[in-house]
Amino acid sequence: MTGTALVIMGVSGSGKSTVGELLTQRLGWEMIEGDRLHPPANVEKMRRGIPLDDADREPWLDTIGEQLRAWGAAGRSGVLTCSALKRAYRARILAARPDVRFVYLKGSRELIGQRVSVRHHEYMPASLLESQFETLEEPTPDEPVIVVEAGQPPDIEVQTIIDALGLSGSGAATGTGS
Repeated sequence: MTGTALVIMGVSGSGKSTVGELLTQRLGWEMIEGDRLHPPANVEKMRRGIPLDDADREPWLDTIGEQLRAWGAAGRSGVLTCSALKRAYRARILAARPDVRFVYLKGSRELIGQRVSVRHHEYMPASLLESQFETLEEPTPDEPVIVVEAGQPPDIEVQTIIDALGLSGSGAATGTGS
């Protein structure tokens, strides 16, 4: 596989979309919102305020893995946002694309709660945030993860990621642009 694949992970409201968009603008890579890959039944369940279970997430994680493999097969680099709350979910993604790197946007319940309370998400009501924190298994040092403290200005978070990856901020400079 070629190209670089990043999965920006964290609970809802941690800043995955914002950081992903800024990062891809800086690097010239593709971005896909993992939420857009959920099957319709998952979307409807979340819209009704019902937390997803492991069985609900399996087809979603498989679709994410397929996308990551497709980027590699095409030699393209990309960023995909995905909560990846459990170690088992991250392992499933790694099974599909072993060279993927995770970027964990880590934030306190208070910070994330404030963010979620003032935003509107198409189908992720604020009421599901607590279930995400309960499900969250923070990545451990043996996983391919960059931990970034949420709550900093997004451009600082993006620069932290670029620095941790040893990139210059230009996809062309790494030879892995889209």
